[in-house]
Formats: sequence, C-alpha cells, structure tokens
Amino acid sequence: MYQDLYGKLGLGEAELTDFTTPIFGFSGEPVVPLGKIMLPVLAGPINLQTEFIVVRASSPYNAIMGRDWLHRMRAVPSTLHQKLRFPTADGVMELNGDQVAAKQCVLAATKKKVAEGSNLSPADRECLLRVLIDNQDIFAWSVYDAPGVSSDLASHSLNIKPEHRPVVQKRRKLAPERATIVLEEVERLLASGAIREVQYPAWLSNTVVVRKKNGKWRVCIDFTDLNKACPKDPFPLPRIDQLVDSASRHARLSFLDAFQGYHQIPMNPADQEKTAFITPRGTYCYRVMPFGLKNAGATYQRMVTKMFGPMLGKTVEVYIDDMLVKSLREEDHIADLLQFLGHIVSRRGIEANPDQIAALINLAEPRNIKQVQRLTGMIAALGRFISRSADKCKPFFRLLGKRSRFEWDEECSVAFQAIKAYLSTPPCLSIPNPGEPLFLYLAVSDHAVSAVLVRESTQDQRPVFFVSKTMDEAELRYLPLEKAALALLYAAKKLPHYFQSSTVTVLSDLPLKMLLQRSDFTGRITRWGVYLGSLGVEYKPRTAIKGQVLAEFLAEFQYDPSNPTLFNPAQTDFNSDKVEWKLFVDGASNSKGSGAGIVLISPEGLVLEQAVRLKFSASNNEAEYEAMLIGLRTAKKLGAGNLQIFCDSQLVANQISGEYQARDDRMSAYLTVARTLLSEFDSTHVAQIGREHNSHADVLAKLATALESDMQRTVCIETLEQPSFQDQEVSVCSVNVRPSWMDPLLGYIRDNRLPEDKKEARMIKQKAPRFWVSEEGQLYRRSFTGPYLLCVHPDKVKDFLFEIHEGICGSHTGGRSLAHRALSQGYWWPYMQADALKYVQECDKCQRFAPMIHQPARELNPLSSPWPFAQWGLDIVGPLPRAPGNKKFLITATDYFTKWIEAEPLSNIRDKQRKGKWVEELPSVLWTYRTTVRRSTNETPFALAFGVEAVIPLEIGMPTIRTTEFTVQTNEERLGKDLDLVEEKRNLAVVRLAAYQQQMRREHNKNVKPRTFRAGDLVLRKVMANTRRPNDGKLGPNWEGPYKVLSQTGHGAYRLEDLDGKPIPRPWNTCNLRKYFF
Repeated sequence: MYQDLYGKLGLGEAELTDFTTPIFGFSGEPVVPLGKIMLPVLAGPINLQTEFIVVRASSPYNAIMGRDWLHRMRAVPSTLHQKLRFPTADGVMELNGDQVAAKQCVLAATKKKVAEGSNLSPADRECLLRVLIDNQDIFAWSVYDAPGVSSDLASHSLNIKPEHRPVVQKRRKLAPERATIVLEEVERLLASGAIREVQYPAWLSNTVVVRKKNGKWRVCIDFTDLNKACPKDPFPLPRIDQLVDSASRHARLSFLDAFQGYHQIPMNPADQEKTAFITPRGTYCYRVMPFGLKNAGATYQRMVTKMFGPMLGKTVEVYIDDMLVKSLREEDHIADLLQFLGHIVSRRGIEANPDQIAALINLAEPRNIKQVQRLTGMIAALGRFISRSADKCKPFFRLLGKRSRFEWDEECSVAFQAIKAYLSTPPCLSIPNPGEPLFLYLAVSDHAVSAVLVRESTQDQRPVFFVSKTMDEAELRYLPLEKAALALLYAAKKLPHYFQSSTVTVLSDLPLKMLLQRSDFTGRITRWGVYLGSLGVEYKPRTAIKGQVLAEFLAEFQYDPSNPTLFNPAQTDFNSDKVEWKLFVDGASNSKGSGAGIVLISPEGLVLEQAVRLKFSASNNEAEYEAMLIGLRTAKKLGAGNLQIFCDSQLVANQISGEYQARDDRMSAYLTVARTLLSEFDSTHVAQIGREHNSHADVLAKLATALESDMQRTVCIETLEQPSFQDQEVSVCSVNVRPSWMDPLLGYIRDNRLPEDKKEARMIKQKAPRFWVSEEGQLYRRSFTGPYLLCVHPDKVKDFLFEIHEGICGSHTGGRSLAHRALSQGYWWPYMQADALKYVQECDKCQRFAPMIHQPARELNPLSSPWPFAQWGLDIVGPLPRAPGNKKFLITATDYFTKWIEAEPLSNIRDKQRKGKWVEELPSVLWTYRTTVRRSTNETPFALAFGVEAVIPLEIGMPTIRTTEFTVQTNEERLGKDLDLVEEKRNLAVVRLAAYQQQMRREHNKNVKPRTFRAGDLVLRKVMANTRRPNDGKLGPNWEGPYKVLSQTGHGAYRLEDLDGKPIPRPWNTCNLRKYFF
C-alpha cells in the first residue's frame, strides 16, 4: 500500500508495526518501508484480514494486491478482459475493472522517476520539473544512455615505463556466489560496450568482489601491478578546503554526479589490452577508462577542467565527477541545498556534515585496533572543525602505537565521550573575504601542536580553520620556543592558500619574530624563517579574545610565564595625521629634445606646474632624474617637510629606494644628488605609479620637448643648460658613506623599522631571515656552504676588487673566479659576479695580455670578377731562402676569374746565411698551378684563359690521341671552334664560382661573432711581428694601444688615431682590433 492511500484512510504512523526489511523494485533500487498493518479487505460478501506493507513512493495506483490474497480468495484475474472472478456461497462473482481509471493509471505511469525536495516551494518545484523535462536527454537513466566523450576531448593513456615487464596475475578462486556476480557484471559491461574479449594479453589482472554500504556487491579489478608500472600524472586536483570555501555564502547550490563518469572516457586503443582481467568465462579488456587505474582521477579532472574552464570558480566547481552549480541569488537558481563533498555549506559558513557527526556519535566503543583506526579516520575527516584534535585523540594514538595487546582503558573512554560531546555542538566556520587580514592563534602541549586561523569582525572573532599535529620523537626534543615555531610552520604548510592570499598575523607573547628573523640558530630554524618570510607573516603581541569558540580553544592551555604556550593578537595604532606635499614628476626624450614635467600639490590643494626644456642630450631616465631634482628643489624652497614623490620610471624609483643599483656613472651621479636633496626633508617616500596615473606631469614633459612652432598656446617653459650633477660646488669635506641596500635591512633587523612602501617593506621582511647583525653592527649574510659572509658596502666594492685582483696576492683571475674567491674569503654583496666580470673587463693588464681572437668578427664578403683578367689580386711573399740573383721575395698576381697566376722574384737580401733554388723552380710551379683543375670553377686556369687545355710535357713522352692525331691544317680550325665555345665554358665557371663562394660564406659565417665599433670608441690593436718589441718574447702583451676610432672605411675596416690625435697609417680590419674598456 502506498502512503497516499494510507493517509486518505485516516490512519496514523503510530498504528504501524515496525518492518525495516528493504523492498527491491524492478530496477534493483531498495525502498525501506514505513511499517506494516493488518486491514480488512471486502470483496463482495468475502471479508479477509490482509497484511499491507506501507511504503513512501510515488505511484498512480493505490495498492498492489499480492498472490497471498489472490490465493485465499481463490480468485482468477484476467488482464485481457480487465476482470477478476472468485467463488462465493452464491456462485461465481465477477469484479469488473474501471476502463477509464485503468487508462488514466497507464497514462499516469511515468517512465522516469525523480525525487523532489520536500521543502521546495510550488514555484521552485514547477521550475525544477520544467528544467528536468526540457533537458531529460542529458540525463543517463542506464548504462546504455551514456554515449561517452570523444577521444579528441579526452582519452586515458597508461604511459607504462619501458623498464617494467608485463605481469600476468595468477587466477584467484571465487566462491560460486561471487563468480555469479562477476558474470552478471561482465554481461552488463559487454552490453554497454565498455569491455571486449581479448586473447593472449600481456598484462592480466584478477577480479575482486567487495560489498558496498547498501548491501550490494561491487566488482573491482586488481590493477596493483599495472599501477606500479605507470608514472604519476602531476595534473593537480582541487583542494577540498578551497572548494568548500568557494561554495559558502551562496543562496542556491545544485549538486550533480556524472553517471558512470569514468566509463565515459575512452581508453587509448594501444593501452586497452593492458587492462585485461580474468573471469570464470574468459579474459576481457576495457574499451573505456575503468575504476581503480592510477591517474584515472587526474584524467577525469583534466577533461572537466577543459569542458568547464570559463565557468570554473564563477558558477561551477568540479572535483572529479562531483559537480556543483552555485548561485548567489535564489532567483538565479532552481535547486535545493544539498551535500557537497562531505560538508554542509550554507550562508552562515561551513558546518560539519550531520551524517558524519551522527555516525561518530552513534559509534560504539572500539574493541580492536581496526575499529580504532576507523575512529581516528572519522575524526580526521572532521579535523577542520575540531579544536586541538591531536590532543583529543592522544589515547587513540597511544593504542595504535602500542605493540602489546589491545586494551581500551578508562582514559580512552573519557576521550571518546569528550569527542562525542564536542561534536554534539560543532562550530560553524567562517569564510574570509579575499585579501582580508587574518590572525593565527597557536598552542603547544606536551605531545602536539595546534593552531586556529581566525577572522576578526567588530563583534567577535570567528574561526576559519583548525589544524593540529602530533609531534614525532625528534620534534618532542625541540625547545618550547621551537615547538611554537613548529606549530606556525605546520599551519603555513597546511593552509598555504590563506597565507598567500591574505596577510596572516601571528598573535603571540613569545619572541617568535626574534627566533625566525634575528637569531643565529640552527639550519632548521633558518629554513623555517626563510619559508615563513616568503609568505609575509607578521607578528604582534596577544590581546583580548572575542568569541566563545576561541575562548574554549585557549582555556585549555592556561598561560604560564615559565612555559608559555598560547599566542594571540594585538592592535597597533598608526599615526597618519602628517601634513604631506605630493610631487608628480616625469621626463621625456625624443628626436626633438628632452624635457621634464613637474606637478607639486600643497596640503591645501594648490597645484604648481613646471615644464623645463633640457638644453643637453639626455636619456629618458636622465630626464626623469632631472624632473625629480627640479621638483625637490622647488618643494624645499616652498617649505615642504613631508613629501610624497610619484614617478612612472621603475629604474629611478628602485634606485632611490635601494632595490636597484646604479650601474652607470651618470645614473650614480644623479642618484647621489637625489639622495642628498631627499635627506633635507623630514620624511620622504618615492613610489612608482603607472603612466596613466601620471598623465599631468607626462603632458608637461612632452610639452617641454616640443618645438615652438608646434605650440598652440603660449606656455612659459624654463630651460636647463647642463645636467644637475655637473653644477655642484667642489669643496673639501669629510668622507660620508652614502645610503645603500644595507640600510633598510639594518634598520629592520636592529630597530624593527620598515619603509613606508608596503611592497618594499614586504620584500625587506622576506630577505631579513637570510641576514644577521653582529654586536659591532656589521651585516652578515647566511651562507649555504660555509661561514657567515660579511656584506661589503657599495662604496668599498671597487677597492675590495682591486686588492684581490691586482693587489699583492692578486693573480688577475677571470670574473667568475674572482667572485668565487671573494665568497671563499667570506665576503658578499649583491651582483658580486656581475661586478667582478665588469672589473676584469676594465682591467688594463687583462685586456693587453688577453689571448688572440681567432673567431671571425664579420661575415665573409667574397670578391668576384665579371670577365677574365678584369681584376687581379696582388701579394708579396717572403722573405724566402736566398736564391741566385739575390732573389728573396716574390710578388704574385692572381686573376679572380680564371685563377691564372703570375709571379716575379724580387731582390732584397738581408739574410746572408740562407740558400735556396726556389727561383729556378718557380716556372714549373707556376705551370703546374695553371694546368691544375680549380675546385671553385671545376676548370684549369689555362682552359679558362685560352679556351683549350694545355699540352703538358708528359704528353710528349707518352702521346695521347690529341697529340698523335695532331695536324697543322685541322689544328687552327679546332682552335677557332674552342674559342667560339670558351664563352659558354666561362659562363658555367661563373655559376660554379658563385655556388662555391656561397658555400664557403655559409661555412664561414657559422662561427662569426660580430665585432663592430663606433667613432670615438677606444680599441686595442693586435701586436704584429713588426710592432712587437724585441725584448718581450713570448711573454709580451698581445695587444697594444689604446687607439681611438676615427671612422669606418669599407666593410669591417676602421681608421685609427692615438690618444694624442696622431693618425695611424692605413685602415685596420676588425679581426685585428678589440674594444678597450676603462
């Protein structure tokens, strides 16, 4: 009997007898009855007491009469005639069915059934049904309705490591009942196309049958061996905590679950047979991604991320096959509030799942280790909501750690009841807004550390997250202060998303800041300090607690001055009542000139404008400096004490703040003047802003660069004749160390003083754990490989490098070695390797004795001739061994086209001890060269010059056909024909020569390292044989100079002059020059 009929009969639930055995429908879905009742059923004259089982289910019928009633009535039903006949004392009686009612029942019998929320309003219920009916095609009512996704969208691959050999598991025996379950599952999977039969698989796994919570059986595959061979897919899965936080405070939530989600993703065809499993009737493999495979969750998460990418985090949240649609307004949503990933999410915040709490409260006391493990697992699932969970679970952990027999004592019972009592009224956790400041309370007990992250409102403090950790044996030996730092570190690693998105302030009366940022402790504390410093953690003393939950958290750890374990927040008052001037500066430099724009705003709002034209060449950054210096002088004259300076140059702003170093001499000079002027104010702050926020000064700067003819109105523009750093008075004064990058670190570590700029202050706090200040006030940096490194002031870097590079113990080592030597000696400063490289580059001796440069400095430029003998190359060879006629030198001429060579010996006798016969051999050498095929033209120079190959002396002694068939009459005719064809031969030679030159140029240009110079550059010239000093020998310098470049002549050739202005004869090629640094 259905509940609707039971209610219409006027009967109540109190009249029902208990009956909880589930009833299974045609689809196998279990329904738990409300109870059973005996009622009289009157059919004609027969009245029988009949037992009805009452169920809560939707149906167009009132009740279903079973076979028991039909047998007792001895009735015969006929569905064809819609009649029921049964015998009575007066004969056979007939009951006729109501055709109209039957037809209405058939029409009302729904094909698909869904459950509606009992708390839905009529309007929401109607809207929900309309959406379900309109979109019923996207819901899978059976495995046959799930078509799966395209392999182009997602496909699961195993990527088995090649070193793993296939594993064939030995078949396991199954009980007959479980074997039947496996066969039924195989039939279902075959019908849906999820598996196929396979023969001779290389990998083979067993089937495992396990019982589900609802009493049914689940068939799984033991992919243990296969998973070991698969590498881990690093695709990140969302954090449950973050998903729960993002779902909170939404008015409506809809929860969706993918039907057989894994089976909707196809397997890579190459990996299908590797998923083979054994059954009582054969071996099969999966066509789709099965459950139990390693990386299956990552594959599914990658697919849904690709599908819902634009909506994730906005209206949709997805965790593998659990999907959530959320809406801030009720009118934008049509679903009821349901469970989400094991938590209850509401507008009030995050509450623990009542089902999980009820399961734990109703749990009986454990009787063995396995039940204790189950208890601790249930507590861990609710750990976010449990204050000091590690302390509450101490007796349970003691049982798990024991190796003796199991003994549930009184302490365990008390802790068990305490957990139940606590969870009877669990806290509702709050969700912080993005960027909202958060506070952290810490607690330390004898065996565990705990923390609670809270957010503060005007009324109270509400918890966001509870964390707790049991200390291991090594951590138990930590000092009390180290244990407090351990609690902070564990909270930071457990909740990185909160620490990274918000400023977390640790509220403690303990000197945690000194421990993590100032003290010289062990390497462990140093690592902790560096990690926490990178998160920007702040520290404040403890103040009053607001909120009952936090009061209970702290009440269990009473404050003890001898052994403090509690840590809470303080309020800091900031005085922002300073009267400040605002200065906006900008510089501009273009082809028309350079200019500076200044906008000065007084505390009363008076705006002063300045546009200054620079009468000298200046870069953009130099113009920015000029604008700032002009503005500072103007503000000083007007009596400004506190000044806020805004510029859009990142370089200028960071150089003044000390974050960047001034590498250029002009920048360094500007920086010195700027810091001198800044020191004359009571307080200053330089901030970089975007160009869009500095448009006023930008317009004035561009206006100052404009030509007078470009101006549309009259504007008074000042002019500056020379750079500001050149008009400083020269006077004898005491040496004063200028500000440097060390000052903010020293101020923060010694005096806890931070810059006003929040970005710069955060950077200083992140760097501070790596530094330490001695009692003498010296700044040291912690080293990874050795002792502490003394930080060198920028003003002393150059003298320091001179001493270790050129001093008494200097060895003129290279830049990298020089930096390593400074480190090994115990010194450090920023950019030390770059400074060492630059110093070595500018060292005069290192440049003069530098090795020769063999790498080509410019691309090859081959020369070619348009026709034979149009262009010759001349060269002098020698001195050679002395020959008759006092010939010692040789002048050669080579035709660029035919490669024909001419040579003539010259007399210039200087060495009387040598003898030679090269002059007598010269004609034969020339003849050999002229009659040898050249690779560049594939022809002999003789053939290209005369059109025919020469007759060599060998042909006289050993005649060839050409010489034996020679006749004077035909020779002239053949010579004429050869001369007619010589043009074609030369054209082909031109093509071959061009191809050869292109190949030669390509090979040459592979090793080219361009080396160019501009007029005015200083260069060193290679020491030649005629310029080397006789006494230098092999240990002499390889380069001489420096010389000044006058101009460039031709490709890669330069004219030079010495430093006195005397020109150097003839141009010099780039390969003989190198730049001189000073």
